[in-house]
Order: sequence, then structure tokens, then C-alpha cells
Amino acid sequence: MNFLQEPGRTFALDQTGRLVAEVTYPEQNGVAVMNHTFVDPSHRGQGAAGQLVKAAADTLRARGCKVRPTCSYAIRWFESHPEYADLLE
Repeated sequence: MNFLQEPGRTFALDQTGRLVAEVTYPEQNGVAVMNHTFVDPSHRGQGAAGQLVKAAADTLRARGCKVRPTCSYAIRWFESHPEYADLLE
């Protein structure tokens, strides 16, 4: 799955342009609040959500941002990926 980036958002579209995966993280004062993760049912169970959060985390790390996960999936992802603990606010 190829991910696209916009300010505060990492997402994927299918061949028709339909949204199939998304994580949102509005930023304020250098902190991105990872508040929503969505994967279309047709893509669930394939690791898309984890790839999505990782792509967002890598982008935020490269920009020097901290992350405050508030969505339940993002919280669990950061708990199971201690190598990203440096990003946590």
C-alpha cells in the first residue's frame, strides 16, 4: 500500500480514488495528536493500520515532532513499538 501525506494526515487511496486507510494527527506547538486511525474493511487484517501508523511516525520523527497518541489503535501501536518511544510527548 502506498501512503500519501498531507499536513496532519497520512492516508491511502484505492485505484478509484476512494479512501481506504487514514491516520490523522493535527499538530500544535510541535506535538502531533494522533487521534484517529481508519482502515476500510476490505483492507483489514493485512497490517495496513500498523504500516500507516509507522509511516506517520517516521514522517513526524523526520520533522522533529513529538506525538501524543489518543486513538486506541495508535496507543497500542506505540506500546508495542518501544523503538518509537522517543517520539512520545
